[in-house]
Amino acid sequence: MTETDVGGVPDSRIRTIGDKGVSAEHEFVLYWMISFRRAQYNFSLQRAIEWAKKLKKPLVILEALRCDYRWASDRLHRFVIEGMAANASDFAGKQVFYYPYLEPRQGAGKGLLRELASRACVVVSDDFPCVFLPRMIDAAVSQTPVRLELVDSNGLLPMRATDEVFVRAFEFRRFLQTNLLRHLGEIPEQDPLSRIQLPTLQSLPKTIAQRWPRADTAQFLSHTDQLASFPIDHAVAPVAARGGSQVANQTWKTFLKNRLAIYASDRNQPEKSATSGLSPYLHFGHISVHQMFDELTRLAGWTPDKIAGKPTGSARGWWGMSEEAESFLDELIIWRELGYNMCWQRDDYDQYDSLPDWARRTLDEHALDHRHHVYSLAEFESAATHDPLWNAAQRQLTRDGTIHNYLRMLWGKKIIEWSGSPREALDIMIELNNKYAVDGRNPNSYSGIFWVLGRYDRAWAPERQIFGKIRYMSSDDAARRVSVKQYLENYAASGGCR
Repeated sequence: MTETDVGGVPDSRIRTIGDKGVSAEHEFVLYWMISFRRAQYNFSLQRAIEWAKKLKKPLVILEALRCDYRWASDRLHRFVIEGMAANASDFAGKQVFYYPYLEPRQGAGKGLLRELASRACVVVSDDFPCVFLPRMIDAAVSQTPVRLELVDSNGLLPMRATDEVFVRAFEFRRFLQTNLLRHLGEIPEQDPLSRIQLPTLQSLPKTIAQRWPRADTAQFLSHTDQLASFPIDHAVAPVAARGGSQVANQTWKTFLKNRLAIYASDRNQPEKSATSGLSPYLHFGHISVHQMFDELTRLAGWTPDKIAGKPTGSARGWWGMSEEAESFLDELIIWRELGYNMCWQRDDYDQYDSLPDWARRTLDEHALDHRHHVYSLAEFESAATHDPLWNAAQRQLTRDGTIHNYLRMLWGKKIIEWSGSPREALDIMIELNNKYAVDGRNPNSYSGIFWVLGRYDRAWAPERQIFGKIRYMSSDDAARRVSVKQYLENYAASGGCR
């Protein structure tokens, strides 16, 4: 049985790990959902359904949450569990066996995948190129006695569509303008479980169900103290924003209706509600870029024959849409998928030595420059610097799990200026971002952190102390460019908004 004789998921989206075969005599098809945590617009789910239909077997969907991942906290755990509760609702009444599992203590989930895979005909999972998931997949190979497929449902461009690592957004944009059109028709099914007939599985064997009990996520969320039982960081509290596909879809609809029209003009204004707020949902797979692109273009009445520009790499004019839509698509597609391009191809995407040669050289030349202020990680974390605007941005991160896009750049630039060295600054940015940001630990967030240090940028004049030829930003300049008075009040030390 080959990849091409199963169904409609493009071959460019499918990667087979190892050389094991399909065992048609086994009990079910297993979809191990680890990144694209949704029931709609999901190539991985679609692929698993295609195998189940081909083999005439039940489909089991395992969505597990371990508790030993780095930066595990009440904030991240609750957001993921809210997504699991949404999935339980979406899969209810469908011809699949949805199996949510919450690991109660470190190591308790060990053996679950091996046990399920031993009964599976084929295992399908998600191809996500960042943080611990690639290592987790590598470890799973020895636990999986059958064919293991990874499916890429990350973005509009399949990650394997190029083997080039792009060093500038301009170059990546020009590549996409030349090559993306052929992939725009490859959209996952909106609801791949509608109108299908599959054998159903009523329960798992008792040996599995008793050792690794199926979680009632809705009941779990109804008890506010349930997170206290997990061995995770309880000091990082949940944020007001809730996780899950239903909330993600409502957030997206609100953006289309109320915010898209002002996106191009006001997205850099911290006191304007012009950004989408969707990056946490994209990170945890609660909504799909394909869905967003599909619905945005239908709203705009756009079809590929309306592409207006030549592949010059320009950020405006190529799509033939409104300025607002093109500005949003540049962020959603170009800047977001640029990070996936890096993480997919380079294992050192999160290392200082992955910076461009010019950036590393100029930073190293100025590494010993005198710094008027030097703060420790603890001082940065507690927003205890001399700069009120930087402190406000850090409080927004610790309270709300996000920083406004424009101020996030300033936040990083000041950490460079106030750290003992550029390498120390990188470590501090990664620690604070991944610990507190709900959209942290993502290719796109690593792009933002490393942009601060020169990735995807160019050398700037004049050459400065500490920064060298790296782009410089100051709080005073930011306060002149954008309105921050209300922002400072909202995130003052005394409290502020949630």
